Amino acid sequence: MKKTTIFFTLFLLILSCTAISAQAKYEKEKAEISAMLDGFNIAAAKADFNTYFNYFAEESTFIGTDATEIWDKKAFMNWAKPYFDKKKTWNFTSVKRNIYFSKDGKLAWFDELLDTQMKICRGSGVLEKINGQWKVKQYVLSVTVPNEVVDKVVEVKAPIEDILIKEMSTKE
Repeated sequence: MKKTTIFFTLFLLILSCTAISAQAKYEKEKAEISAMLDGFNIAAAKADFNTYFNYFAEESTFIGTDATEIWDKKAFMNWAKPYFDKKKTWNFTSVKRNIYFSKDGKLAWFDELLDTQMKICRGSGVLEKINGQWKVKQYVLSVTVPNEVVDKVVEVKAPIEDILIKEMSTKE
């Protein structure tokens, strides 16, 4: 009985140390990703084109707030360049951020609420660790709409998006 108790206690001790070690690793990774996302937002606010786009993986996608805004990195760079050149970019500050990891730790995804010129927005995305650095593989920017005013928002956007829905549904 004593041997079983000792063995079980040692097993639990080893298991808890392993779990603490994994948790500590992810806490370090979360801090690294959080700093990266803050730098990403700061680079945009400072209109630092090269720094901002270096946060993106070569094969990446940016999905904007408009239904027509889905770009690969090169197309997004082309779209954004005039704004960066004129120093008329966006200034987002994270208010609340969640970060999650794949089991193997090679991928992470996040969602965050952002304080922006459009008021609260949601940024979300997928990150991949490439050559020791976390890179944006996909970024999605969404405008949040309080439930109390969603009917008013739909009323305003319906005439525009009804046309868009018709155009998109007739394309192959």
